[in-house]
Amino acid sequence: MRTVFNGAAIALTFLSLLLLSPVTFSEKCNPQDKKVLLRIKQELNNPYLLASWDPETDCCDWYCLKCDIISHRITYLMIQSSVPDTNLSAHIPPSVGDLPYLQYLEFHKLPRLTGPIQPTIAKLKNLKYLFIEYTNVSGPVPSFLSQLKNLQLLHLSTNNLTGSIPSSLSQLPNLESLRLDRNKLTGSIPESFGSFKKPGPNIDLSHNQLSGPIPASLGQIDPDRIDLSRNKLEGDASVLFGSKKKTQTLDVSRNLLSFDLSKVDFPEKTLIWLDLNHNKIYGKIPVALTKVENLQQFNVSYNRLSGQIPQGGELQKRFDVYAFFQNKALCGSPLPPCKK
Repeated sequence: MRTVFNGAAIALTFLSLLLLSPVTFSEKCNPQDKKVLLRIKQELNNPYLLASWDPETDCCDWYCLKCDIISHRITYLMIQSSVPDTNLSAHIPPSVGDLPYLQYLEFHKLPRLTGPIQPTIAKLKNLKYLFIEYTNVSGPVPSFLSQLKNLQLLHLSTNNLTGSIPSSLSQLPNLESLRLDRNKLTGSIPESFGSFKKPGPNIDLSHNQLSGPIPASLGQIDPDRIDLSRNKLEGDASVLFGSKKKTQTLDVSRNLLSFDLSKVDFPEKTLIWLDLNHNKIYGKIPVALTKVENLQQFNVSYNRLSGQIPQGGELQKRFDVYAFFQNKALCGSPLPPCKK
């Protein structure tokens, strides 16, 4: 009887110790990944938004990241602030390149994140999603990003990036979306962008200082969305159009483009957004536009168009005078009638 009692007492004591002592042996986080994360925290000057990154706890439970459910390696790192006045003031930490299983990396709404895009990011061969947006990161769009062959989304919007767009980005075989908008990029759109794997990624290069012609090679790809607005692009944009394309959104507004709109064909089934305002586009509005079934946004104002606005379709039903005004000699509903 005493033996049974002693055995029960020992079991109860052991159970109590389990409940009271830290269960460090059950930590899922990979030790090397944990070291790297703590180094990243230090390189970011220990910001408050990483307060949960406590070396005494399991890093798979930390805020801003996720571990793979099987390997427990870090696959997801998103450092962002929900308030504009964050105390994070640093460069992109070089140590992010030491998380070899990382598939998703994001720095978002960090106005005091400065300096260049770190070359160590090129080591992240498993990376599929790279977002650096709404920061003050500066310097060029680095050509080494073309080494990340698994990239699907590359979004570098709303930063202080300068210089030209590297032509090597077209070597990304799995890219589905490229956003370089709202920076200070200069130079021309690379001719190589026509060699993206078809149908080609959605492309947003708007709100920059790009100049020169739109490369004819862009006519060889067929993405859902192209936004080249608010640049200094010149010449012919008709290569972006075509009745057999699957384009949904095309915005080339506020440039210096000059071409004959009357010779352009449009995708009837897919086009929902067409913005050509503030250019030097001439000719007549094609009758083919009346056959576009789902046009929701349309603007050709501030150009050099002439002739009567075609009647029918969505042009009069959905769009008012502001979609057409300030042209050379455009007339007909919703503008004043043409003179006989």
